[in-house]
Amino acid sequence: MPRVVVDAVIDHINLEARIGGYGAASEKAEMLDAVYNSVATLLGAKENEIALVENATVAWCQAFYALPLKKGDRVLTCQAEYAANYVAYLQRVKRDGIVIEVIPNDAKGAIDVAALEKMLAKPAALISITWVPTNGGLVNPAAEVGKLAQKHGVLYLLDACQAVGQMVVDVREIGCDFLSATSRKFLRGPRGIGFLYIRKALIHTMEPVVLDHFAAAWVETNRYELRHDARRFENWENAYALRAGLGAALTYAQEIGLDNIQKRSWELAQSLREQLNTIVGARVHDAGGQHCAIVSFSIEGVNPQAMVAALRAQNIIIGTSGIESTRLDYQARSLPDMMRSAPHYFNTQNEIEQMVAALKAQI
Repeated sequence: MPRVVVDAVIDHINLEARIGGYGAASEKAEMLDAVYNSVATLLGAKENEIALVENATVAWCQAFYALPLKKGDRVLTCQAEYAANYVAYLQRVKRDGIVIEVIPNDAKGAIDVAALEKMLAKPAALISITWVPTNGGLVNPAAEVGKLAQKHGVLYLLDACQAVGQMVVDVREIGCDFLSATSRKFLRGPRGIGFLYIRKALIHTMEPVVLDHFAAAWVETNRYELRHDARRFENWENAYALRAGLGAALTYAQEIGLDNIQKRSWELAQSLREQLNTIVGARVHDAGGQHCAIVSFSIEGVNPQAMVAALRAQNIIIGTSGIESTRLDYQARSLPDMMRSAPHYFNTQNEIEQMVAALKAQI
């Protein structure tokens, strides 16, 4: 997180310590409410289409579980789908009898748009895909999928958790009905808060699985009325300190410019891929024709967890990725456990070179 984000979180916590949670929320209400507009601006959406929730998974689940899917309904997803989403599909297979169908990949490893159109020759209830998977630099063709969803009148849920903050996002151009994302990761906000976009025309058609008196007013003894905006998917209790941090992160990113962020971070990632190819036994596993700022790789004979620990001791922070996060993709491509690096715009070319040198020194 940038210092300004950390300060925003701590300042609000300190305010709560002085005057209490209610008092702090009231005193900073204008700033905290402005976060909705900041998220909407980031996504090319409207303020009333945004809900702020606990994390990206909660955002995704709020949309998915509110859909009245029934026995036989087809849900089309991608090979690189994230584990949390797929587990939710499986639960609704068991509970509601829905049918999961996986869209084939094209020759480069991204969603095959032509194959998807053929699948849409039969009625489908939902297209639900991950834009950028957790285990590599693949960028699925989200906008092309959106065009087909609109053409065939199919609802479209987009998991943008790894995309928001590293690339330009415009929900109108993408054509998605729902989009879920997180404050953390590339947006550089705090953990524990995320957001959901719902297209305005759909809000009144959807009732959340769980309601409280923020989502719906208790207007008579035996009747409630749902809110008319996306906030019907929120709860009354919020982590306002984290919201303050999210607001600061959004402002910070917008001042730099998402187009500048995308250009810089993607260039650094491509440089890393090229330098990794100079390591004997190294293999970059990023699929697709377009690569983002996530770089997945393995080195023959090297244990990823041990290497990550060795690099951390040198203050070089990368991660690992295994089959548990994207099982279909791992099985289809016979992937090994991998190392995962995500250079961002604040990194330098020298730091990329230091990382590669450190990898070489360890093998």
